[in-house]
Amino acid sequence: MGRYLFLRLVDAIPTIWLVLTLVFIAMRILPGDPAIAALGDTALPEQLAQFRAKMGLDVPLWHQYLNFLYGVVTFNLGTSYMNGASVLDLIGRNLPYTIELTAVAMIMGVGAGVPIGVMAATNRDKLPDNGVRAFSLFGHAVPDFYLGALLLIIFALNLRWFPINGAGNGFADRMYHVFLPALTLAMVKAAFIGRLTRASLLEVLGKDYVRTARAKGAREPRVIYCHGLRNALLPLSTGMGLSLLATFSGSVAIELVFNRPGIGRLLIQAINERDYGVIQGGVIVFAIVVVLINLMMDLLYIVIDPRIRVK
Repeated sequence: MGRYLFLRLVDAIPTIWLVLTLVFIAMRILPGDPAIAALGDTALPEQLAQFRAKMGLDVPLWHQYLNFLYGVVTFNLGTSYMNGASVLDLIGRNLPYTIELTAVAMIMGVGAGVPIGVMAATNRDKLPDNGVRAFSLFGHAVPDFYLGALLLIIFALNLRWFPINGAGNGFADRMYHVFLPALTLAMVKAAFIGRLTRASLLEVLGKDYVRTARAKGAREPRVIYCHGLRNALLPLSTGMGLSLLATFSGSVAIELVFNRPGIGRLLIQAINERDYGVIQGGVIVFAIVVVLINLMMDLLYIVIDPRIRVK
C-alpha cells in the first residue's frame, strides 16, 4: 500500500507541474503591469523599477519561471505584491475557512442525497421518485451562486435568521455563519448524489443475488441496505469524489456571495490585483487538493470492494 501511494504521488507531479506552468504563462501574457497595480498610476519610474527589482520582475521570463519553481519546491512562495505579507501565511489564514465550508456542505449534501436517492429507488415511478427527480433537475439547472444570492436575500436580509457576512468566532458561532453558505452548496450536491444513488441502487436491485436474497426470505431493509446499497457504493463513491472536487472549487463563488474569508475569495482578489505570488500559491493549493482527493478515492475503492487489487 505504501508503494502504491508513493507511485501515485509521483504520477501526480507532472500534472501539478503542468498546471503551475500554465498559470505562470497565463499571468504573464495578461495585459497590465503588477507594479502599477500595486503602486498606482502616479508612481514614479524609479519607484516602479525598484518594485520590479524587489519582486524579481526585472529578470527574463525564464529566470522568473525557474525562481518560481524553486520557490515551490522549497515551500517559499514569496510575498504578496499588495501588502508584503507572506503568501504561505495568507493561504494558511484563509484555507481553513474554505475547508470548513466544503466539509459542512459535503456532510449536508451526502446526508440528504443518499437517503432521498434510496427513497426514490425503492419507490420507482411513484410520487417520491418523481419528487426526487424534480429536485435533481432543479439542482442541476440552478447555478450555485444564484441560489446563494436567493437564500441570502430571503433568510439573511428579509427574515434575518442568519448573518449576512463573516465567518464567526467559536465553534457554535462558526457553524451558525457557515450554515447558509453550506446549504447553498449542499442543495446542489444533494441533487447530484440523490440522482446517482437512485441510478446505482436500481441497477443493483435488479441483480440475481438480490432476487436470491428476497427468495430466501430476507427482510426488505436488509435487502436494500446490506445487499443493495453496499454494492452500489463503488459508483457512488466516484460521484462523491467528483462532488467533493466541485464543492471545493464552487466555494470560490459562494465565498464572494456571502462575503466569507477563504482561499477562493483570496484568489479572486489576487487575480484582480495581478498579485502573482498569491495567485500561484492559490493554484498550488487547488492542484494539491485535486491530487489528494483522487488518491483518496482510489484508496476508498479498495476498502469498498476487496476484489480490487493494487498492481
